[in-house]
Amino acid sequence: MKVITCADDAVVAVGQLLGVGEWKVVDQQRINAFADITEDRQWIHVDADRAVAESPYGGTVAHGFLTLSLLPKLSKDTFRVTGARMGINYGLNRVRFLSAVRAGDRIRVRSELLSTKRIDDRTVNLTVRHTVEVEGSDAPAVVADLIARYVF
Repeated sequence: MKVITCADDAVVAVGQLLGVGEWKVVDQQRINAFADITEDRQWIHVDADRAVAESPYGGTVAHGFLTLSLLPKLSKDTFRVTGARMGINYGLNRVRFLSAVRAGDRIRVRSELLSTKRIDDRTVNLTVRHTVEVEGSDAPAVVADLIARYVF
């Protein structure tokens, strides 16, 4: 796990692997809860019997946006910014949903610092590429370039 203590640390870390996270199970209960909150109850996510019978995945799959929404949690294992007064999500440059996360799959994230941009003396934007891996799969589930703003 990479620890970034100041804007200068971030500049030096550009192009480096920040870390690889721990495996986390994406279970049907989490998928159902996400479906309820987002009101996206498409059968491929919530109807296990139909998904087994009709889905090319052989069962239910997580919403792509559920997997994306887990990035803050998953990335806590890959890098930490200390010494900042605050940090906020600033946006996303690129997101791709490349493969499905089936109910019961274990996922983790691999984080790489793509760039830093100084906004002023105390503020820096970090663009981090998060690649969500699915245990046992060669293809990542999600690749997202997330921008976070930190004020030191």
